[in-house]
Amino acid sequence: MATSVMTSHLSTAPFTDRYTVVMETDKDHREAAQRLRYDVFAAEPGFRMPGDSAGRDFDRFDEYCDHLLVRDNLSDSFVGCYRMLPPDAAIRAGGYYTETEFDITALDPMGTRVVEMGRAVVHPDHRSGSVLGLMWAGILHYLEVTGLQWVMGCVSVPLQRGDAELPGANVRGVRDFLLDRHGSPLDRRAVPYNPVVVDGRSLDDVPGPGRLAIPPLLKGYLRLGATVCGEPAHDPAFAVADFVALLGLQQANTRYLDRLRNAAETFERKSSA
Repeated sequence: MATSVMTSHLSTAPFTDRYTVVMETDKDHREAAQRLRYDVFAAEPGFRMPGDSAGRDFDRFDEYCDHLLVRDNLSDSFVGCYRMLPPDAAIRAGGYYTETEFDITALDPMGTRVVEMGRAVVHPDHRSGSVLGLMWAGILHYLEVTGLQWVMGCVSVPLQRGDAELPGANVRGVRDFLLDRHGSPLDRRAVPYNPVVVDGRSLDDVPGPGRLAIPPLLKGYLRLGATVCGEPAHDPAFAVADFVALLGLQQANTRYLDRLRNAAETFERKSSA
């Protein structure tokens, strides 16, 4: 895939052209994304990195994905990334990453038109919203170029954010909130192979948190109108609970989409220049 470039002109940046987005499949950009993911995940409260990571977060799906990265033009370093696995690449990869954690048979009707998003990170120093918004705009551009209509992704919530928090409490609260307000229809649910169990207790038996904390990526999905497809799966490698989010562009929040589409049009002008 040829490199596409989008430059942000967001008012929150100290000057114009603060950030640039690239979408690539080459080894150098892939490894840059893997290093950024490792650095962010390793520093994130509640996340646990495998011991053999060698400074990179990687798996077998990376080489089949298109990688979106955001560069900070002040420091010339990457500060955000996301990977996208379209249907044809998923076939070559032996399936979607989501299928390693869930039975997604009920989602199969969208299977030929769904792109899987995953491994999203934003550097802690760049979480004002500008970078994540720019990433969503790049994703929108990607969908419009490929003609795909559905976005699916696993969104992670740490099982424990700190020693003072009861393990599983925030996951319980997030699950209850999501399924109550944003749950998909019962006939469109993913089934986790490894449901979340905390110290021998299911989530139903874990008390909720004193204060609910929803990850920014998940908030972005919800603003766009995504639904959450059932109970989370436990990912012991990272000590997180993963939820499946599904977004259909035809059902998306049009006002929020329009804001992102304006940024995506900037992307298209830059990439065709």
